[in-house]
Amino acid sequence: MSRTRPGCVFFDLQSCLLMTTIVIGLEFRLAPEHRLPAQYDDAVETINWVRNQASDPEGDQWLRDYADYSRCYLYGASCGANIAYNAALRLLETKIEPLKIVGMIMNQPFIGGKKRTKSELKLATDQYFPLPVIDLLWELSLPQGMDRDHRFCNPLKENNKEKLKSIGRCLVIGFGGDPLIDRQQEFVKMLVISGVMVEAKFDDVGFHNIDMIDPRRAAAIISFIKEFV
Repeated sequence: MSRTRPGCVFFDLQSCLLMTTIVIGLEFRLAPEHRLPAQYDDAVETINWVRNQASDPEGDQWLRDYADYSRCYLYGASCGANIAYNAALRLLETKIEPLKIVGMIMNQPFIGGKKRTKSELKLATDQYFPLPVIDLLWELSLPQGMDRDHRFCNPLKENNKEKLKSIGRCLVIGFGGDPLIDRQQEFVKMLVISGVMVEAKFDDVGFHNIDMIDPRRAAAIISFIKEFV
């Protein structure tokens, strides 16, 4: 999700104020000009930039003075949650010390698959996130020739579930009016079975990206995150 969107900027500011955190936002490349995994590349590059500030004499002075590099979390909403998850998997194969990722917050993760779920069929004409829009987003963002069971889209198709144990604690947030809710709940089950410590916050009321237009829901999500970290 673009960090220049007003809703994202507001969420970042609220997070800083209410949780005394340092938030670093990612302005990633967009599809279809840049298809996946370009966005994962951008995320990892940003994380490596943060790591480098700890040791670079010419780096960001404010980060070096105030950031706690041993207690970092990845956060993403919707497609951003997908990016955070896949970036976390990549980071397992690289050295990022002194940076340490201790957890991840995935807010309404945008994930998919070839087989329709009950919630997708039930909410196919959802006014906020209808099925044709979801299909189009995947068509424009997946590598050409790949279907929606590619692991970039469907995390349940991850071949190496053993490595998931090392991604750290996870908080997954979802809403019952989101067509993706069934997938998000299956995703949580997969993480738990793989040995990941997961905290799930699912509300029966709400829709995809409700926190972008409802300040009360945004405040509730920030409260969940504050308790989690």
